[in-house]
Amino acid sequence: MAFGGFNDNNKHAPMSEINVTPMVDVMLVLLVIFIITAPMFTHAIKLDLPNAQSAPAPEKPETISLSINHVGAIYWNNDAISDKDLDAKLAVAAKKNPQPELQLRADKATRYEVIAQVMATAQTNGLTKIGFVTDAKEIPAQK
Repeated sequence: MAFGGFNDNNKHAPMSEINVTPMVDVMLVLLVIFIITAPMFTHAIKLDLPNAQSAPAPEKPETISLSINHVGAIYWNNDAISDKDLDAKLAVAAKKNPQPELQLRADKATRYEVIAQVMATAQTNGLTKIGFVTDAKEIPAQK
């Protein structure tokens, strides 16, 4: 028995060691199984796959950066531009295919009237992709 011999007169303490033989047997069986099955995972099957052609990826549209400073001066991709030139350039940009994206950057001290006029001019000329660019507000660290 696991707790001692057959002699009842001889009182021994119970066995305190763990019998690891069954665990080793199971691990050896698993090792043999994995050694046998491992080559099956790397075995490749020869297939004659059909060739397919896909449409080319669509072009990424041009991005136009339109900046307005605090006094209302307008900049087209960092170049100063007048109101008449802005109207002409927006008309040309609206006719491009794919239509460019207009990124509107305005100083926080800029009057809303100027921003609204620029947006109306862009929309009148046919530009539909207008986005506003802002700086992320820094959040103070919490204690």
